[in-house]
Amino acid sequence: MTITRLDPTHYVTTPWKNGGGVTVDIAVVTDKDGDVWRFGRTPIAAPGPFSDYTGFDRVQVVVAGSGLVLKTPDGEIDVREPFRPVRFAGETPIVSRLEAGPVEVVNLIGNRAKVRVDIRVLEAGRDLIVGSGTHIAYAPGETATIDVQDTPYDLATDHGLRIERDGLTVVTGAAGRILLASII
Repeated sequence: MTITRLDPTHYVTTPWKNGGGVTVDIAVVTDKDGDVWRFGRTPIAAPGPFSDYTGFDRVQVVVAGSGLVLKTPDGEIDVREPFRPVRFAGETPIVSRLEAGPVEVVNLIGNRAKVRVDIRVLEAGRDLIVGSGTHIAYAPGETATIDVQDTPYDLATDHGLRIERDGLTVVTGAAGRILLASII
């Protein structure tokens, strides 16, 4: 198992594909064809269209503010409640609506031909078992502590861990709230 600390001084700000804003990339993997997956934090200050990510799966969770609704041709994706991840296809045409002002979201976007992606919320006192792959433990709004196989790691706000693992691993929320992104 390899564990690497993620520190905001190494994050990179990237413009949205559609030019409507910016994302703070926390961790990104690319290959000769482009993005394989990316994990980042994005402010949404005004309603508008989402970038087209055809061929990618997206998981998004509101971490600051509330009242985000994603309008699609087939209905709405309700992201009004913070810390409740939602999943959608990157090619789905989406226009956001803000019901209570700006929000900030964490996104995990993965090329579905190469990886599977998921985000779960890890609360203090809760265990999760993760399989082989890459996992990002991220503290979005408060300091937090995560135990990885009984070793504690303190995370300041906006810091994280990148965990590379073959086999099963037990992670425990020891304090605060952590987003656990999995790329398999």
